[in-house]
Formats: sequence, structure tokens, C-alpha cells
Amino acid sequence: MLNLSRHRVDETIFEHYEVKTLHTLPNLRAGRRLARVLVALMIILIIVLFVPWRQNVTGEGSVTALTPQDRPQTIQNAIAGRIERWAIQEGEYVRRGDTLVVISEIKDEYFDPNLPVRLQEQREAKVGSLEATETKIVALDDQIGALQAGLKVKLESARNKVRQSQFKVVSDSTDLIATQNNYQIARDRLERFEKGYQEGLFSLTDLESRRLKVQEDYAKVIAQENKLNVARQELINARLDLFNIQADYQEKLAKAMSDRSSAVSYRAEASGEISKIRNKISSVDVRRGMYIIRAPQDGYIVRALKAGIGETIKEGESIATLQPDSPMLAVELYIRPMDVPLISRGRTVRLEFDGWPAVQFSGWPLVAVGTFGGEVAVVDAVNSTNGKYRLLVKPKNDDHPWPKQLRAGSGVYGWVMLDDVPVWYEIWRQLNGFPPSLKSEPLAQEAKK
Repeated sequence: MLNLSRHRVDETIFEHYEVKTLHTLPNLRAGRRLARVLVALMIILIIVLFVPWRQNVTGEGSVTALTPQDRPQTIQNAIAGRIERWAIQEGEYVRRGDTLVVISEIKDEYFDPNLPVRLQEQREAKVGSLEATETKIVALDDQIGALQAGLKVKLESARNKVRQSQFKVVSDSTDLIATQNNYQIARDRLERFEKGYQEGLFSLTDLESRRLKVQEDYAKVIAQENKLNVARQELINARLDLFNIQADYQEKLAKAMSDRSSAVSYRAEASGEISKIRNKISSVDVRRGMYIIRAPQDGYIVRALKAGIGETIKEGESIATLQPDSPMLAVELYIRPMDVPLISRGRTVRLEFDGWPAVQFSGWPLVAVGTFGGEVAVVDAVNSTNGKYRLLVKPKNDDHPWPKQLRAGSGVYGWVMLDDVPVWYEIWRQLNGFPPSLKSEPLAQEAKK
């Protein structure tokens, strides 16, 4: 029914009747408040989208030492031996040079307690032999010199004899020619005397005298020829004597030089053996100093890897683990290979150690609670066995110091801080699966540092 009257029916009804359904309807003022709240939240959300957000790369790792000498090390023995006594206990603090283990010898070549004395005797014997060899070499040098001098004299004498024989051959040859000429003259005279005898100019006695003279001259020719042949034979013998002297002395010189070479070779061999014996003596002295295994530096004995008395150990075998005292702590974080190009030395890192509760807002490191600061000191050039790359993080000087109770091997979770970007960009990047962005290349950043 239409409400055309000037009187308001609803007011009368509301005054006289209780209408519960109408009272349950929402008030229009509450709706306006809700709208204002939503608008305010929208404005805040828009503002938050433009707030700077710190991009980061996450990684897990453990506490370690920054330098290799501060990391846990195994103590090894340099020689093989048998354990005779332990001088320390696990967990005990030791200083550099403290005795850890006493071992005894197990190799039979070092059993002799007087081994250094025996080696000294061997060395002295070799030194005596070397001195005798030196004397022999000097004597052989003198012998070679004497042979060379004697060879010079003998050769000169033999050459003189050859020259004398040559002169004698020349003289005898001249005498032979003269004798032959006389014989020819005697024959010519004999022919003239024979013609003169036939013509009656000379007597038979004169002819026979000339014939006798021819026979005498002929005998002289024969004698001179024999004398010349003897001289020639003497020349040949003189030359043969010269060659024999050269050959004989060359043989003697060769034998003396061979003996000298053998002596020089033995001297070198003896010198080498003396050096070996000296090396052996030094090695024995050093080896006897290795029967006591000492601590290489200050630290704590964490664990004994060998137990008992009488157990034998090999060369280079680990016998205990030593944790150096007061190491310079660092953290090794392992990150994915795709994040390595984004990280450079000097980057800030936020760390959460196991056992220290922390609340970390990765994008706003300033509001983090319970985390500790660090900076990247080393980025490995190759990946580790797990396929990830290792970062070495050292404490940051201008941040809270790391807890003193940290021990090597404790777990760590870290965030490597990158550049600032708006929140809306980070949301867009995460939705699209893009990697973080940098303002400049890491290599350029390192070059600037």
C-alpha cells in the first residue's frame, strides 16, 4: 500500500513495535570506515612497492679458519716406528714443541746403538783410501812426466843416430864412386898397356903390374860396395830403433795414463761414497731426533687416531688431530654456480650461526635481529665436490663481533647482500624467475677496490 499520507507510518511502527531484523542490518558509517581503511592500506602498499629492497644470494656452510695454518690439522710422523708412550690426553692444551708421542725404531738397519760410530769408521777408512789414491795419482803424474822426458831424450838420441847413419851412407857412397872411378882408370890403363905390350912398348912385367892394379881396385870397389850396404843397413836399423823407441814409450805412457785414469775414477767413486756416508750419518742423527713426535704449534689435541702401546705406524701416518689455538675465524659458504658471477670480494654478508636465534629480513638487513656481519674475502675459482662454489667470509670490522663461543665446524646460514632495487621490481623478478641484477660488473668493482 502506498504511503501517501503526511504522517510517517514507519516512525509509529518503530516506536510501538520492536523490529529485530532492521536492527541487525550494518550501519552505513561502518562501511565508510572500512572503505577508508582499505584505501589507506592500498596507499601503503603502493608506497611499499617503491621502498628499496636489498637483493641477496643465500648459501649454507660452516665455521672454519681464514688461514690454512689455523684450521684443524692431523699430526703425522716422519718415520715408521712403534708407539712406546703417549705424553698427552685428548682435549689437552699443548704448546709448540711439547712431546706428544714417543716411538721406537722398527727397521733393522738402524738397530745398532753404535751406528754413528760405525759410520764414522767407514768414513775414515774411505778417507784413507782416498788419500792413498791421491798419492798414487801424484806418483803416476811424476811417472808420466819422467816417461815424457825420457821419450824426448831417447827420440833425440835415435834421431841423431839416424842422421849419423845417413851421413855415413853419403860418405860411403862418395867413396864408392871414387873407388869406381879409380877402377875405371885402372882398366883404361890396362887396355893401353896391353896395346903397348903388343906393340913392344911395355914389358910383360909392366903389364902384369897393371893387371894386378886392376884387380886391387876391383877389390876395393867390392869392399866399398859392401861398406855402403852395411851403412845403409845401419840407417834402416837406426830408423827402426827410432820407431821402436816411440812405440815402447807410447805403450808405457798409455799404461801410465790408464792407471792414472783408473785412480782418478776410483777417487771420484771414493768421494761419492764418502758423501753418501756423511749423508747417512746426518740422516741417522736426524732420524734419532724423530723418535719423539712434537706439537707443531699451540692448540688442543682433539682426537688421537692411534691407540695403545706397541702399535706400529708407517711413515706419514696420521696419529692425532690438532686444533690450533686462537684461530682467525671465518665462514665458508657454498652457493650455486649461477650466483657466482654476482659476487665479488668485499660484498657484505649477514650470517646466522647455529645455536644463536635470529630473525632475518633478507631484503632489509637493518631490521635483522641476532645476525652477524661479514664480508667476502675469497671466491673460489673452481667448484667444490658438491658442485657449488665456496666463499670465505671474514668478520666485518664495523659490525658486531662474532660470538667467542663459535667452534670450527658449526653450521652457518648466510645472505650475501647485493644492490638495492624497488620492491615491485623484486616481486616482478621473483615471479619471472630472473636472477638478481647489479649496477656494474663484479670485475669492474674489484678493479676499483
